[in-house]
Amino acid sequence: MDGRSSSDGGDRSIVAQRIARYFTDVKAVDGIDLRVDTGSIFGFLGPNGSGKTTLVKVLTTILAPTAGQAWVAGLNVVERPQEVRAKIGVALQDVGLDDIMTARELLVLQARLYGSSASEAVRTAERLLTTVGLDDVSAKKRTGQFSGGMKRRLDLALALVHDPQVLFLDEPTTGLDPASRHGIWEEVRRLNQENGMTIFLTTQYLEEADKLADEVAIIDRGKIVAQGTPQQLKRDIGGQVVTLSFDSVELAARAAGALAGLCPEKRLSGTELFCFFSDAADMLPALVRRLDESVIPLGGLMLSEPTLDDVFLRATGARMGGSATAPAEGAPMGAA
Repeated sequence: MDGRSSSDGGDRSIVAQRIARYFTDVKAVDGIDLRVDTGSIFGFLGPNGSGKTTLVKVLTTILAPTAGQAWVAGLNVVERPQEVRAKIGVALQDVGLDDIMTARELLVLQARLYGSSASEAVRTAERLLTTVGLDDVSAKKRTGQFSGGMKRRLDLALALVHDPQVLFLDEPTTGLDPASRHGIWEEVRRLNQENGMTIFLTTQYLEEADKLADEVAIIDRGKIVAQGTPQQLKRDIGGQVVTLSFDSVELAARAAGALAGLCPEKRLSGTELFCFFSDAADMLPALVRRLDESVIPLGGLMLSEPTLDDVFLRATGARMGGSATAPAEGAPMGAA
């Protein structure tokens, strides 16, 4: 895609071409290409420190890229940042709210800052309070008394004051209880389905990406290591995943060596060894025999269909939120 077609937008709400962002010697984002369809929910996954929040800050004009170009809502984020900001809504990880104001007061203030008249700002605040389920507490309760879930919902409402074309949500449900998390999920779906809003969602919850996202990308060490629909990525792993559990990390590492010939594509994560097969049923007896011959006691064995957690492990060598392990044998998953 050339520069002209990128800036024209087409059917893409977000386009990134070789975007990089360096901090001294650290390559937080290292030459990323990305395209997000208009009207879609795009899930962006990565371990802590992988570069996902840095990329969001570049796309939302908070940080300038070290190299490369990006367009959001058809506008170049470096050349036309003010216009980009008028077309996007942003809810970042850290919710920054004035503790002594009410939800209604904050929303009216935000609407006025975006150019609404006083009466329009009040109407917008009332509509959004109802939308995010805060209309019953909006008049009296100060935001300093809000629960974590209430603060997240208010932060989402503040990002929607000006009816943005593109909404960036950076880990919007981290730390929330299951009920609050599902409430945010329902609102994200509604915004996308009823308003046609493009939503760029970073998350630590693989279930969240699996349930909400039309397409997902996984970033690791500043690079995209896997991308596609959740169904495509799970299908690319193969037919089945065999999980072998052991009583210690040392036993799991010994098992990885002993099973090298039988399980060419595998990943270690703590006391568990994951083997990826197109058809695992015929391999199970051979795996158990090899472990028995090697005098490696097996703590447990499970055969399952691939999940996004398996995709993440295969792509990064670590469970989401876990520590990275050394790359195992077999070709790494490339970016789609």
